[in-house]
Amino acid sequence: MQLLEDRIRRDGKVAPGNVLRVDGFINHQMDMELLDKLAAEFQRLFADAGVDKVLTIEASGIAIAALVAQRFRVPLVFAKKSKTSNIPDTVYSCPVKSYTHGNVNTVMVSREFLHAGERVLLIDDFLAHGEALAGLINVVDQAGGTVVGAGILIEKAFQDGGKNIRAQGYRVESLARVQSMDADTGSVEFAAD
Repeated sequence: MQLLEDRIRRDGKVAPGNVLRVDGFINHQMDMELLDKLAAEFQRLFADAGVDKVLTIEASGIAIAALVAQRFRVPLVFAKKSKTSNIPDTVYSCPVKSYTHGNVNTVMVSREFLHAGERVLLIDDFLAHGEALAGLINVVDQAGGTVVGAGILIEKAFQDGGKNIRAQGYRVESLARVQSMDADTGSVEFAAD
């Protein structure tokens, strides 16, 4: 999506280690007008999917997922990364490796909020190695639901996550697919669709 690619070129920052910082407009300080337009694009892309719920993982994907859920007029559920006193013992859970944080989190969703037969749209801000997305797919499978697709704001197409998830037969729609980044020059190149 040209709108997002242009914004990444203008305001994104490339850091060493293939890190693309979009925290000035996506996942720390949020440009809500931009996010609303991106949510509208996900609604257009998945209009025929029969979405019953939107699922994301805390925390950076919550804002875009909330806007997408609002457009579809369905509940948003987010997988939590830590057990708190208000989470029941009956949860769907899956270990997920975080390359950003360098650890493994057991993500969980209360069985109260995901059910058999539900058609679930996964939404997240980034797709790189695909660990978070694979974990969400696992959670939906445990619940007996159907993943109707995954909407990703930014996919690092030079890493294998998107390729691996698509190879499993899942529909993945990424609004910007980064082909390469250069921390020295700050340049970002996008994959041709």
